Amino acid sequence: MRLLSNAIVITPDTTRILKILAFDAALVAAACGMPHGAAAQDVPAFAPGMINHMQKMRQFPDADHGAQPTPPAIPRFSFDPDPSGAVSTFQPGGATFTFNNAFFQNLGTNDRTCFTCHQPQSGWTVSAAGVAQRFAASGGTDPIFRLVDGATCPTDDVSTPAAKAKAYKLLIERGLIRIGLPVPAGAQFVVTAVDDPYDCNTNPVTGLTLTPNGPTTGIISTYRRPLPSTNLGFLSAIMWDGREPSLTSQATDATLGHAQAATPPTAAQLAEIVAFESGIFTAQSFDNQAGYLSADGATGGPVALSLQLPGFYIGINDPLGQNPTKAPFTSQIFDLYRPWLAPGRGDTIEQRQSIARGEAVFNNTVINITGVSGLNDALNEPSISGFCGTCHDTPNVGNHSVKAPLDIGIPDAGPNAPPVLDISGLPVFTLTCTSGPLAGKVYYVTDPGKATISGQCQDIGRLKGPILRGLASRAPYFHNGSAATLMDVVNFYDQRFTIGFTDREKADLVNFLNSL
Repeated sequence: MRLLSNAIVITPDTTRILKILAFDAALVAAACGMPHGAAAQDVPAFAPGMINHMQKMRQFPDADHGAQPTPPAIPRFSFDPDPSGAVSTFQPGGATFTFNNAFFQNLGTNDRTCFTCHQPQSGWTVSAAGVAQRFAASGGTDPIFRLVDGATCPTDDVSTPAAKAKAYKLLIERGLIRIGLPVPAGAQFVVTAVDDPYDCNTNPVTGLTLTPNGPTTGIISTYRRPLPSTNLGFLSAIMWDGREPSLTSQATDATLGHAQAATPPTAAQLAEIVAFESGIFTAQSFDNQAGYLSADGATGGPVALSLQLPGFYIGINDPLGQNPTKAPFTSQIFDLYRPWLAPGRGDTIEQRQSIARGEAVFNNTVINITGVSGLNDALNEPSISGFCGTCHDTPNVGNHSVKAPLDIGIPDAGPNAPPVLDISGLPVFTLTCTSGPLAGKVYYVTDPGKATISGQCQDIGRLKGPILRGLASRAPYFHNGSAATLMDVVNFYDQRFTIGFTDREKADLVNFLNSL
């Protein structure tokens, strides 16, 4: 594990950064508070079943043990190389010493810490390339490789190096963690069939009990990317399916579940975890071709991002109009790189202009939005003239500013599987709606989405859109890792909504997304 450096190379660009660092300490208090008034004592309905399942999976013991490699400190400003340049993390409150913060402590029984799946060089999540490096370096003993959820199923054989590589295939190749959730009582759907290459859903010990006429019982296992544990002050929903009511409940459930802790973390430990992850801001800070992303009037990087938080509120730019007393929606979501549209010459200038053009493509391209569950049906509008910002509306952040889980087709399987995305190796569920307004409808999906929490057929396939900052550091993309590159992401949207991007627009948009 490479130690993070406290050093910042001093250039005219970074002089500007250092000046910005001295801002009002009130921002720190805002960043470290409980998000949006959530109650610390909230216990979501899904949690007991999920935790009970993951605790039971201790019957399949791990052969490997060892401490989590951890740097002694997370500096106030860190600079970590990634495929496009460098991603940076900024802590307004100053450096964090890891030895006395629960985020970095082993609170469970399988050697994991929060840091196991949330590291700065990957935008405070994991990248598939980073996981593959950890597997090669440790021989599969790193704490991220644990049967409970790192393997395709806790019953997997890990007795040989080849068996380990097979068991942790989805984690190594796509950065996917197994999420085991109980089927909600009274669900409007039944699971009528599962095509599972790992037999995890079809094994009653680890998965589901299917009955022809009765309700489905047991655990649904899907495979999802860990979400970043940074920029959390901008969240409107916690977890892909929005299942956690607060960061405190999320930390509790992750400790009891993913770390298989014998006891829940203490109130003091939870406070340390939430304060740390609420007090860090992460964004791309350097581009290999454009240079520093805060140069010549641009406002890329995590310091400028941190200054956005005091002005953020739930519904700040909501295109659904759920809060009519607020300012009306604007598609001008990002304004980081407009100064770079000015004419110039040279490789650096050309890349900067491409990034700025990509920002304009994101802000201004009109998209005919159809068939999006949670949007078209919610508004009773078969066709919506929208923009990228219709679903990525939080200013200079890019997630949704209200809870609005959507299904744009990423979880689809069978005849509706998106042609651009790679869903091979994921289980396919056949869900039949048995009650409610969608009774009789059949879905083929790789992930039931929010329906695993709500039990409602209308939520099948619906998931939230993540914060878009730090994208370059954390490939692959989408909740299931089905887009290997950002060009795959752009091509998916282009085909899904028949946008008609030109090759230059695609390249510019990818360069912009890599600069976030």
